[in-house]
Amino acid sequence: MTAPQPPSAVPLRRLAFLLGGLAMFGPFSIDTIFPAFERIGAELGADKVAMQQTISVYLVAYALMSVVHGPLSDAIGRRKVIIGGLAVFVLASVGCALARDLPTLLAFRALQGLSAGVGLIVGRAVIRDVLHGDDAQRLMSQVSMIFGVAPAIAPIIGGWILGWSHWSAIFWFLVGFALLLLLAVSTSLPETHPPQMRLSLAPGRLLRDYWAIFANPRFQRLAASGTFNFSALFLYIASAPAFVMDLMGLGERQFGWFFIPMIGGMMLGAFTSGRTAGRISGARLANIGFACCGVAAVANVAYNLLVPVPSIPWAVLPMALGSFGIALVFPILTLAVLDMYPRQRGSASSLQAFTGLVMNAVVAGLLSPLLSHRGIHLALGSAVFALLGWVFWRWEMGRAGRRVPECTPEAAALEPTERL
Repeated sequence: MTAPQPPSAVPLRRLAFLLGGLAMFGPFSIDTIFPAFERIGAELGADKVAMQQTISVYLVAYALMSVVHGPLSDAIGRRKVIIGGLAVFVLASVGCALARDLPTLLAFRALQGLSAGVGLIVGRAVIRDVLHGDDAQRLMSQVSMIFGVAPAIAPIIGGWILGWSHWSAIFWFLVGFALLLLLAVSTSLPETHPPQMRLSLAPGRLLRDYWAIFANPRFQRLAASGTFNFSALFLYIASAPAFVMDLMGLGERQFGWFFIPMIGGMMLGAFTSGRTAGRISGARLANIGFACCGVAAVANVAYNLLVPVPSIPWAVLPMALGSFGIALVFPILTLAVLDMYPRQRGSASSLQAFTGLVMNAVVAGLLSPLLSHRGIHLALGSAVFALLGWVFWRWEMGRAGRRVPECTPEAAALEPTERL
């Protein structure tokens, strides 16, 4: 079997931008509405706790549908699933823009969540369809850099839109963005999963495949490590309205003070990961990433113990270092999961995403409202998540002989059961 090659119709740089754009519209759905929380709540008669559910219901729906996107793309192809998801997202965003009460808004937010995962989940499978080893890490890192722009600019865009228009204009912006992506995918993205490689969508087989993946102890360790590690950052992302406006006393147009340093760190980490692919082993790079996360967590707790009222720039610098570490770790863990199941990459990507999204929903719906009233509570919660991520990573390294196996073209030909 020869090594997989990128589709000749799309250069790798263009593919990176396209997949990065597809991954962006999920974060855009969350972060652009943050500056509008107060106005939406005032107009719809919803308090802060109720408005937090616009994030939670989106994430729950995203998580539930994430287990379908991957297997569906394994069965009918990546391109059809992405196009279908984008079309549904456009309709859902129109519904959000026209909503005039909270139940209607929540219903269409759920529909957004059901469709938004196609870009990120199926996009990961596309990367591994066309590349392997260090090349896959480089492309994954390039996509991460582009993807990382979304949380930084989304709340800024939301604040600007809110400055000259009604909050519904934010959702009309999402409609336009999704339509542009739909056009780009329709004209530029080839099918990367050939018919001879596709699997059946029979429920029995699907359940058996999912159980085999979920019950694999190595998958559990890798998924838990990535999930807890990212949750250290996501706790702050979910708490952004309270952290920025209530704790730091900034305005609705000043979310950039929080998001730009954080995403700057993530983009720098993704760039570093891509540049070091093939020069530094995956395990060593992940160790460096977890070390950065640990230093950031300790610094964040220490700052909040010493300074009761957080302020810029010191309150956000630990998040920049933590996001840098997360970006170093992410490609290593993701590719390790995908390489375990070369014929079921969509399913593996879906289940990995589902694991993380369930935790994100818990963080946004339960932990964020409980911890976002004080800076030290957020810092301690974030530190616990970072510690748990590192513990599962060390457990995996102990079991795997302290190395992350690389997927060679020959290994990609093996059935999943041969790689357990």
